[in-house]
Amino acid sequence: MARSDLTGPAPPMLKTYLRVLGLLAPEHALAITLAIANLALAGVYFVEPWLFGRVVDALAALSQSEAWHYLGLWAAVGFGGLVASVLVSLHADRLAHRRRLAVIARYFEHAIKLPLSFHGEHHTGRLLRAMRTGSGNLFNIWLGFFREHLATALSIVVMLPLALYMNWKLGLLMIALMATFSISNAVAMQRTISAQQAVEKHHDAIAERTSDVIGNVLVVQSFTRIGAEVAELRAMMQRVLDAQYPVLTGWAWLAVANRTASTLTVVAIFALGISLHGRHEVSVGGIVSFVGFATMLIGRLEQFAGFISSLFFQTPALKEFFAVLDTPVAVRDEPGLPALSAVRGEVVFEHVSFGYDPSRPAIYDLSFRAPAGATIALVGATGAGKTTALNLLYRVYDPDRGRITIDGTDIRSVDLNSLRRHIAVVFQDAGLLYRSIADNMRVGKQDASEAEIESAARAAEAHDFILVKPEAYATVVAERGRSLSGGERQRLAIARAMLKDAPILILDEATSALDNATEARIQRALDRLREHRTTFVIAHRLSTVRNADLILVLRDGRLVEQGRYGELVQLGGVFAELDREGRFVADAEEPGSDAPPVG
Repeated sequence: MARSDLTGPAPPMLKTYLRVLGLLAPEHALAITLAIANLALAGVYFVEPWLFGRVVDALAALSQSEAWHYLGLWAAVGFGGLVASVLVSLHADRLAHRRRLAVIARYFEHAIKLPLSFHGEHHTGRLLRAMRTGSGNLFNIWLGFFREHLATALSIVVMLPLALYMNWKLGLLMIALMATFSISNAVAMQRTISAQQAVEKHHDAIAERTSDVIGNVLVVQSFTRIGAEVAELRAMMQRVLDAQYPVLTGWAWLAVANRTASTLTVVAIFALGISLHGRHEVSVGGIVSFVGFATMLIGRLEQFAGFISSLFFQTPALKEFFAVLDTPVAVRDEPGLPALSAVRGEVVFEHVSFGYDPSRPAIYDLSFRAPAGATIALVGATGAGKTTALNLLYRVYDPDRGRITIDGTDIRSVDLNSLRRHIAVVFQDAGLLYRSIADNMRVGKQDASEAEIESAARAAEAHDFILVKPEAYATVVAERGRSLSGGERQRLAIARAMLKDAPILILDEATSALDNATEARIQRALDRLREHRTTFVIAHRLSTVRNADLILVLRDGRLVEQGRYGELVQLGGVFAELDREGRFVADAEEPGSDAPPVG
């Protein structure tokens, strides 16, 4: 989904509102029960003024028995309304809270399934704002639906025909009032909708800016940018207010116009009622009923206007929320696919092509065979397609053409989770979470015991540095691992992969953050880990390239050469040129990077 899809013209508010209500479907039985109770409440609201008028007329006719009859009926209706009110009050909030949490979970699950290209185009701060604001708006709409919206709709639908039936002349005044509300709200929305969308864009910019600055606070402090960043944030806030004030002014004038119309309508009903009563066309009780209807209608119309106003301001944020949910995932896991099991590790790429932009393939017609247990090194300049090729192996994306097989099985024909359970990845960026060291390692194996965690840490040369941390394995790692040095982060990532113990291993420049001594220890651990496992290495070290069973040389997404180190050097082609240019780092020349973190 393109970035502009999140901020395009807002969909019709009714369509958005119906979609919001559709999210109640998992608890439709309770939702329907509450809706019926709400309709019963609405019935009470418009029956009470009619009963009040009947009591007044009975008293005027000196008929106490009839007055007591209507009063008893009134009490029965009121008791029924009380029961319905208790039901709505007890369960509407609970339902709204449950559905809000459920939809947050759905948004979260969907968002983390979206392709890397989506996350590259949309800032994390903006996505989190869409989740928080959108789910909050959903909660408010659901609660309003059960507490006000249904009763308001029924009151308006029932009161107007009933008023016309009782006295069409007075009823026309109520219809005129409703028309005034409808037209004025429509005009206000039409004139301010684009301005409110601009306000939402400013809020998105603030969310992106603040998240970006806080996430890079070390850079901001080091370059003495605190004052400049705060000043820019205040300027952005001023732009929000400059854009918001005209919208608020328009809706404020609408509220004044609605209140004026309401007051004039009540006065007109009294005036017309007095005139009609003088001509014996309506009783005093009828006037009382009409005034009660008018007062109630005014209250309902004001509630309706408030609902329209709130929905107007909520719709852009709801649209962003739904836009994320509507973004298709890059890889679809069809239900009912068999699990990939008993993996030996033979990997075959058959004429695989893939492009983030279909017109510019990142991988073109890639074919090779990696025997089970072999070590495959991928080399090439930056942007040659090395990481993209390996991303296709564990289905971050699916190929546009061709297929990839493991032990002869097309990876698209098996359950996605089962595929990824058989592949361990160590990234150049360790990707540590804001959790304890032990929990970061358990990402590789959820049910790992403490003994298994310690064993993996020892094998990855991480156990010793973990023990000197304040709480050892229970020490919480700062966001993105900032509380650890580069070498410590990478050793934890390697330990995590060791704990997973998968038959296929991917090392995306996994030792690039390690000093010579640490890398030598890690290399021994990786050598043990690679035994009987198929290993793919994006290589930058000379020793890795020399020891590989197969070297794949990529250029502009194409496989231009493949073979062992000696063969490719003798060939005198692209690989030999890379070797002569010193593209592969000799172990003795690699600088250390295991210094403690700054700050």
